[in-house]
Amino acid sequence: MITSNSNNKTQMAKELGISRSSLYYRPKRPAIDLEVKSQIESVLGDHPAYGHKRIALSLKLNKKRILRVMKKFSIKPYRRKSRKLVKKDDLNKPATQFLNLIENLVIDHPCQVWCTDFTYIKYQDKFIYLATIIDRYTREVIGCNISRFHNRFLVMGGLLNALENQSKPEILHSDQGSEYDSVDFVDLVSQSNIKFSMSHKGSPWENGYQESFYGKFKSEFGDFNRFESMGELIEEIYHQIYYYNHKRIHTSLKMTPIQFRSMYQLTNIKLPA
Repeated sequence: MITSNSNNKTQMAKELGISRSSLYYRPKRPAIDLEVKSQIESVLGDHPAYGHKRIALSLKLNKKRILRVMKKFSIKPYRRKSRKLVKKDDLNKPATQFLNLIENLVIDHPCQVWCTDFTYIKYQDKFIYLATIIDRYTREVIGCNISRFHNRFLVMGGLLNALENQSKPEILHSDQGSEYDSVDFVDLVSQSNIKFSMSHKGSPWENGYQESFYGKFKSEFGDFNRFESMGELIEEIYHQIYYYNHKRIHTSLKMTPIQFRSMYQLTNIKLPA
């Protein structure tokens, strides 16, 4: 009986001009689309008026893919039907904007400038997000947060974790992502008595140390899908950050970030230009 069924599949594949293995293939797109749908809904939870282009920017995914998934699941952003009244006093109100405070700043001690950013990690058909805080002087990752969802709570968790580990910095620097200029995150920075600095729009090199860290982190980490569970993956992410801080020699420092911070505390050494 099994042999007959096997022969039938072989004959069917031959007639269709395809490989027999393709008859057993189960497409992954439905599962991936469900995962993207979940991430879209997470963004819309914070930004209900976002269209597919801004959602794509938030998730760092292709806008055509976002649009296709939104159409597939009939997801639409919130739109007011009535016209919004505008006060005359609001017409000349300047847009809120944080300046780049570190553009020409000489950084020469720990906790002077912290840089923050986040990246996404694809595991099987799901995404998780890693937010980090790096001390610009020592290159140490002093705070991090991992979440299944990409929103303001992801980056707030990273900052709160850093503040638990170190004294507050003079300046916190980020890009102009929507999660960083959210009311809750800005309030957290302000209430912590930290000056807030932002890169200019479309200028990722102004937060280059974070960009460089994620590039090296992903390259050295290897295949994220080698783990049997997401819990094992998350545990290894924390191990990798520990390795970066305590064991990996940083090219510019000629030692690990932890060693450099310890030496600074003992001798107040300065990083060579």
